[in-house]
Amino acid sequence: MIVKIKKPKKYAVAKNAALLAAFGLIGSLSLAKANDELIKLEKEPGQWVMQNKNYANTRYSELNQINTKNVSRLRLAWSFSTGALRGHEGGPLVVGTTMYVHSAYPNHVYALDLTQKPYAIKWQYTPVQNSQAVAVACCDVVNRGLAYANGKIFMVTLDGQIIALDANTGKELWKTKHADVTKGETLTGAPLVVKDKILVGVSGGEFGVRGRVGAYDINTGNRVWLAYSQGPDEEVLLDSDFNKEFPKHGGPGDGTKTWPGEQWKLGGGTTWGWYSYDPALDLFYYGTGNPGTWNAEQRKGGDNKWSCTIFARRPDTGKARWAYQMTPWDAWDYDGINEMILPDLTVKGKKTPCLVHFDRNGFGYVLDRRTGQLIEAQPFVYVNWAKEISKENDRPVEIPEKRTKQGVDTKGICPNSMGGKDQQPAAFSPQTGLFYVPTNNMCMNYEGVEATYTAGAPYVGANVLMYSGHEGKDDYYGAFICYDALKGKRVWEIHEHFPVWSGPVVTAGGLAFYGTMDGWFKAVDIKTGKVLWQQKLGSGIIGNPITYLGPDKKQYVAVYSGVGGWFGIAVAQNLPPDDPYAGLGAVGVAYQAGLPKATTIGGELYVFSLE
Repeated sequence: MIVKIKKPKKYAVAKNAALLAAFGLIGSLSLAKANDELIKLEKEPGQWVMQNKNYANTRYSELNQINTKNVSRLRLAWSFSTGALRGHEGGPLVVGTTMYVHSAYPNHVYALDLTQKPYAIKWQYTPVQNSQAVAVACCDVVNRGLAYANGKIFMVTLDGQIIALDANTGKELWKTKHADVTKGETLTGAPLVVKDKILVGVSGGEFGVRGRVGAYDINTGNRVWLAYSQGPDEEVLLDSDFNKEFPKHGGPGDGTKTWPGEQWKLGGGTTWGWYSYDPALDLFYYGTGNPGTWNAEQRKGGDNKWSCTIFARRPDTGKARWAYQMTPWDAWDYDGINEMILPDLTVKGKKTPCLVHFDRNGFGYVLDRRTGQLIEAQPFVYVNWAKEISKENDRPVEIPEKRTKQGVDTKGICPNSMGGKDQQPAAFSPQTGLFYVPTNNMCMNYEGVEATYTAGAPYVGANVLMYSGHEGKDDYYGAFICYDALKGKRVWEIHEHFPVWSGPVVTAGGLAFYGTMDGWFKAVDIKTGKVLWQQKLGSGIIGNPITYLGPDKKQYVAVYSGVGGWFGIAVAQNLPPDDPYAGLGAVGVAYQAGLPKATTIGGELYVFSLE
């Protein structure tokens, strides 16, 4: 249900919050209402109130009206144009009887009344933006979605704004600035509401941007805290018990001393991926991106912490409880921003609160989310840059000839910089205890080149040529897989010609829904991987499907169509094939795979139901 919220007096909420925090009363009084509301709503199968369904990022729905026996009868119920023709990532929200739809730049937002068949537009909103943001957006002008809490819709804009809207009327309640486009900073990641705060990261790792996450009061827009990915401890916000159980993972001072000189000030580690939260532990989790530049020799002198890192932080203060770096002294652009899924798994006969993360570096990690203890780490795709993750020091055992160098074209590195998977989120089914993962199957040649920093200009430092998996031997570029994270093994897989850039939804009906970059929307049996239904859509799919109950109590499945993102930038931006290194290597591999002949630009929401 959407409730109109009376706008509070400026600063009153922040002041009261500070007083309550001092007396330990936050959890029981009004400023926890957003958290309480979302915890309640995430458990309602008929609604979809967070981008990945719930705080645990499982992307699992308990709905089962549509199931393995009847999914063949799925038909298009209605569609809706978003008014934008670039890559459409993320998915819509459904709160009560209203669906909230977003678009790529210029970041339109629509509220659709689902009580009107098929819908009626309640309101629409388009923010005023600085168009310079388009020129500095690294890998398409995408937006990964909206957030909801306490009668408000929260959005971020490509040019760095955070905006709160009245969910019922679309009225702008407040807006604030979090990123500066003149420095190459943009906002593309979906925000997350925890308690009375909206958590927001930053994009721009290819522009020498210093990564950070900020917390803003949901009622006023005032910033509460800001935590950097590297730098002095007081700016990284390390808590007094940081990594106390596993000091080998790093400790105080590493945010500067693992970098040469003051390179940490241009250190990347941006935070544009997905966020999750454990209310019981009161910790939120996210990953940081590649260090700046891509030329590792310009960063020689240490691990470059805390880039390519999983962080666990306390939402009230931003203080880091633990951190684990997956790719020390990254030399391949293996961002660590992919989603953190929070299942409880049986480890050595004991139910354990886990964090599961499928990283760009090709390894699937299982950690104890209480302490950061590494439980398991195995490759979920073909990996040849490292032999394994050492069980002694929890670090990769690198293959020396695959470490990239300045002035040397290192060939046949797998996976490529797009990773074993990019941001497209995986899903977890408690029915099977297995993970459903959209993956890439690509390799690359990589040459480090010297980069010079100029604010707002690209600060990349590498020439990258990309091609298909197994050093170019494969004839497919992606796969949708079912994966056992504790055993480190694939259960089944579906080869797709293009990378699978769509995060699946899995359901109690025994189905997984996902899309392909050439526009096929598919439903598969989660136990066998058999394709039970598919429908060709108007453009390639890089969005994440959702499922919900309409006011008529029927189950619906919805997904965005609109090709783009890193792999799809050649189509989204109509780039010519002349330079295979363009688009950070995406142009060459997209033309090699044939994507420009397989789909065209679009921007549409499709909604399906049983006939």
